[in-house]
Amino acid sequence: MATTTAAQRRARAKTDHDAFLAVCPSRQLLDRVADKWVTLVLCALAGDAAAQEGSGPRPLRYSQLARLLAGVSQKMLTQTLRNLERDGLVTRTVEATVPATVTYELTALGLSLHAVVRHLREWAQENMDAVAAHREAHDAATA
Repeated sequence: MATTTAAQRRARAKTDHDAFLAVCPSRQLLDRVADKWVTLVLCALAGDAAAQEGSGPRPLRYSQLARLLAGVSQKMLTQTLRNLERDGLVTRTVEATVPATVTYELTALGLSLHAVVRHLREWAQENMDAVAAHREAHDAATA
């Protein structure tokens, strides 16, 4: 088995997208999609929020997203939506009304990512009690 130099590993990472290598650009994408607000925006646009349960993917206005995502700041929601649009996961549509109507909708790429992150959100909701119990036991044992 031949050894590879750091330069060869970096070159391979750029073409193979090996996220275990520090220089791989897919790490930036992993960082983006691992954000809680990204997960929640994708799930809200897919119709997963309790207030829309069963409605399926549909365009939502900024104010509708802000209401669904309790605790998100205006700055964070705006930044998240801009990043998702830049990455091709969300489309932003502006209708020429007074005032202008802006809606956000998942693209096909966004829907494919939603299929993955939906399971993460569901797992977090279903296992929070067990995690909280482990945290409490750990904290008691280390206090």
